[in-house]
Amino acid sequence: MESRQSSSSTSLVDKLVCPGDVVLDLSNLTNQTIKLGGGLYQDCDAISVMKAGKLRFSKPNKYWVESSQKRYVPHAEDSVLGIVVDSRSDNFLVDIKGPSLAFLPVLAFEGGTRRNIPKFEAGTLIYVRVVKANPGMNPELSCTDATGRAAEYGALKEGFMFECSTGLSRTLLSSPTCPVLEALGKKLSFEIAVGLNGRVWVNSASPSTTIIVSNAIMNSESLSGAQQRIMVEKLLQRIQ
Repeated sequence: MESRQSSSSTSLVDKLVCPGDVVLDLSNLTNQTIKLGGGLYQDCDAISVMKAGKLRFSKPNKYWVESSQKRYVPHAEDSVLGIVVDSRSDNFLVDIKGPSLAFLPVLAFEGGTRRNIPKFEAGTLIYVRVVKANPGMNPELSCTDATGRAAEYGALKEGFMFECSTGLSRTLLSSPTCPVLEALGKKLSFEIAVGLNGRVWVNSASPSTTIIVSNAIMNSESLSGAQQRIMVEKLLQRIQ
């Protein structure tokens, strides 16, 4: 959904909002177009809130309401962690924590052809992109980016996957890097994949490192930036 940006809209970013709140007034239009994400809707010149949370903004032009919820509502272009449930001749059925299972076409891979269809057993963890997410229909997934390249998408082997709120997932993907990941990255070497559906995968050369990183992330949601750094320091002291 698109609309035009109010000059006063940025003052509301990162503030708590409730259903019914009007967060953007479009009566004073500028030339910049904005995009509305989850939790917001337009009624004439007013942009209002549909769910409680924090009003967020990402460059260049997207606003949404971020809330800490377990339930995931798929949106096109979301990167998510899925679990393969079953395979069929034309697609894989994948659990992405949404209202229904998603379809991953067997050709939705870089250079995908009938001769090189991947083999995913039930339970395989995969990092995928949501291509279509229409109401009342099963979402469609892909293991490529918008240009058709594999990029970071595909099966995630080994490591440890845990679930968290969708709000924490967005925080982990925010820019600049959130304090807990910044503090961990200065001392430890690890891989991480974060899905907007509230799933996080962590992998490292040491099981103890994987556990520390996972615990730190799970404990970080209710802490301030300073508290996250202190918490990481205490966790690291246990392995020194």
